Amino acid sequence: MVAAALAIGTAASAQTPGNWAVGPQIGIYTHAGGDGAIFGIGAVGRYAFTDNWRVQPSITALCKNGCSVDIAADVQYLFSLTRGWKIYPQAGLSANDLGGWSCGIDLGAGTEFNLSRHWDLNAGFKWMIQTADFHPNPIVISIGAAYKF
Repeated sequence: MVAAALAIGTAASAQTPGNWAVGPQIGIYTHAGGDGAIFGIGAVGRYAFTDNWRVQPSITALCKNGCSVDIAADVQYLFSLTRGWKIYPQAGLSANDLGGWSCGIDLGAGTEFNLSRHWDLNAGFKWMIQTADFHPNPIVISIGAAYKF
């Protein structure tokens, strides 16, 4: 019965487009200290728990000398401008090793444009207020796509 309940729940949630989404994302980390701007490539996941509120965890590999990573989780509130176009403010938490491990608060905004029922394009920026004293607080400009299921 548990297996049947899980199968039914999974099938039912897959029938509601927009609750879950995954996709690639690229970003430029500006004002990142001595390294200059840093390019990042990664993946995002989204879960919309209401029509307007969603959470977006992400992981980004930072392309600089050595291996570096940025892990973040942001909450977004969506405002519909037109039928396929939305804007959102966002706030969240992040941790990265731009110059040594640091964590902080993210504040930003973005936009999303629906290409089809299951695909959208998005762009945004966020200011990462970090705890590290040895590098400035970067501003991240990102673009990406997401498949909604």
